[in-house]
Amino acid sequence: MILWGAYVRASGSGAGCGAHWPLCNGVVIPQSAQAATMIEFTHRIMSGLSVLFAVGLVIWAWRSYPRGSQVRLGAGLVGLFTLSEAVVGAGLVLLELVANNDSALRAGSVAVHLVNTLLLVASITLTAWWASGGNPVSLGRQGINSTLLVAALALVVLLSATGAITALGDTLFPAASLAQGVQQDFSPTAHFLIRLRIYHPLLAIVTGSFCLFLALRTRDRQKEGLAGKFAAALIACVAVQICLGLLNIYLLAPIWLQMLHLLVSDLVWISLVLLAAASLRQPPPPESSPSRQPPPREAVNLPADRGWGKPGPGSDGLQPLPETQKASRVCARGAGFSWGLESTGRTLPGRVRF
Repeated sequence: MILWGAYVRASGSGAGCGAHWPLCNGVVIPQSAQAATMIEFTHRIMSGLSVLFAVGLVIWAWRSYPRGSQVRLGAGLVGLFTLSEAVVGAGLVLLELVANNDSALRAGSVAVHLVNTLLLVASITLTAWWASGGNPVSLGRQGINSTLLVAALALVVLLSATGAITALGDTLFPAASLAQGVQQDFSPTAHFLIRLRIYHPLLAIVTGSFCLFLALRTRDRQKEGLAGKFAAALIACVAVQICLGLLNIYLLAPIWLQMLHLLVSDLVWISLVLLAAASLRQPPPPESSPSRQPPPREAVNLPADRGWGKPGPGSDGLQPLPETQKASRVCARGAGFSWGLESTGRTLPGRVRF
């Protein structure tokens, strides 16, 4: 759904259903065979399915987990951001902030739309983390580690917002060549969407360097844990994203590369969220100490007439033990119970009383 939404914007199909929502050109199922209509209508079908899946996730979490569970919290956030995602999308259509609209309101709206998408993806990621047994996240007592992780998350959100505005400028004001694009970026008379394009790659350098530093630092400290694995994934995603960004500039942002660039940016975001969850998780509660075993009883002397031993002559059919021999308490443990011989119980032939 996220990638197809980028295709709707890049192909200029946002007005394919007109200024109607949730209907498409005033009908439930459009009859028009225009490409823009089909592209926009497909995106709306995906959005509707995502709403159904979000509702199903919330119902499952509430039925499967107790009150106060982190899974319930994550599922609730998924439902909330899915609803806000639909509201923002509907606003773009109803206010006609689509197609060739180049206003500042549209630029701000697409940035808000993408930030909400990141929050939705983070909520889904954390819900899966907690449902898989991950511990709750705590910012307290984490020191500089929590500060660095929060800063990295904030930088990625800001970078993504500027990326949405840059992509909008590339769509509305495509450059014929790389040289022309650079010239437009520094022209004081160019449209503000063109002049803003220069800030995204600069911020990408800062954010990418910071994320690499954070990931390398975490991997060196926690090589064997989950945090180390997520740090390695973040390093790989950031490296690929930097290469795609450079290629995107060189090839003048073709649609397929914009979608691939967005996909890897989501993978960077997911890796960073999981790294933060693994690094800032609360320690597991201490295991209850095992109950202390009672001290063994002292050995007792069993009377000869009530002793036990090998079968032999006597009224009970047992051979009495000598009085000088001591019989210690016999204890067998199994299935959580213990059995001991009674020193005063009557000993029957061939068996003992428990």
